[in-house]
Amino acid sequence: MSMKNISTEMYIKVPFYDLDPMNVVWHGNYIKYLEESRCDMLSKIGYTYTDMMNEGIAYPIATMDLKFVKSAKFLQELKVVTTLVEYEPALIIKYSIYDKISNELIFKAKSMQICVDLKTGESLYSAPKKFVEKLEKYE
Repeated sequence: MSMKNISTEMYIKVPFYDLDPMNVVWHGNYIKYLEESRCDMLSKIGYTYTDMMNEGIAYPIATMDLKFVKSAKFLQELKVVTTLVEYEPALIIKYSIYDKISNELIFKAKSMQICVDLKTGESLYSAPKKFVEKLEKYE
């Protein structure tokens, strides 16, 4: 279901252990940054992965599109903007990672997550009522 977009921001300082042999962020670590930003957004909305599990559901990733624009470097401060675009029949989230100071785009992505009943493994195409209530109240 379409709705008003909900956007949140968080910041990451690139740690040494995220670098590859070329001294830039290894490409797989951007997905970790997306997960951190997704958890941050859900926390700000007030409906976390723990809340989902308590309701017997999960939202595993079904698809992810990634666009690498520039390489992030050691100690670079990154701004991660996470935008929830849809929540039914699936969560559609867009991400943009910028240099915190110059605001230059470094990376962008989009993920789709399907709601799944943890007991049956079946896909659910409507969001849990508590989640929808939190989304409607979010400002």
